[in-house]
Amino acid sequence: MNSMERRDQVTDTPAASQTEWTAVPETVPTRLRFHHVAVQTDDLASSISWYKDFFGAKVTWTLEEFSELSLERLPGLSSLAELTADELRFHLFTRGAHHRGAPPSGTNQFQHVCVEVPTPKDLLAWYSRWHAVYDSGVYTFTRDAPATDIVVDNDGVQSFYAYDPNGIEFEFTFLPVTGPGWSPA
Repeated sequence: MNSMERRDQVTDTPAASQTEWTAVPETVPTRLRFHHVAVQTDDLASSISWYKDFFGAKVTWTLEEFSELSLERLPGLSSLAELTADELRFHLFTRGAHHRGAPPSGTNQFQHVCVEVPTPKDLLAWYSRWHAVYDSGVYTFTRDAPATDIVVDNDGVQSFYAYDPNGIEFEFTFLPVTGPGWSPA
């Protein structure tokens, strides 16, 4: 029996059989990719502008009519725009007035979104760009905090964290090539 085969076991439990995998498959059947981050905002126009200014994103499509499922999951959903920047996709959307405002302090809707950059020079360029957009005074941030310093961990991974105007935390990271004989020095 190879690692992809399964066997059925008959047990004394009320369920007549249980399926048990003999092993985890050695290969992943498909490669997973990050698809999009959905960001709820009170001000769609301002958020679109921020993502354009900071990421150089472009609006690829917009929606103002939604399926029953979308409206069930996100009551009050009224507008949605997809923006893309290279291979990143952002779905920015607005909901009804009773959903306005930042989440309560200390509440995480998720921890952060990580964006990988190819070189330390690119990391520094994004860091500088974030500060330029932040310092412009054009945007109001729900979490008015500067980007962290760029830090380097013990494996040579370099990163910094920064918020968008809606309080979404982004990690920008450079991952050095690792493997046998690799050293961060």
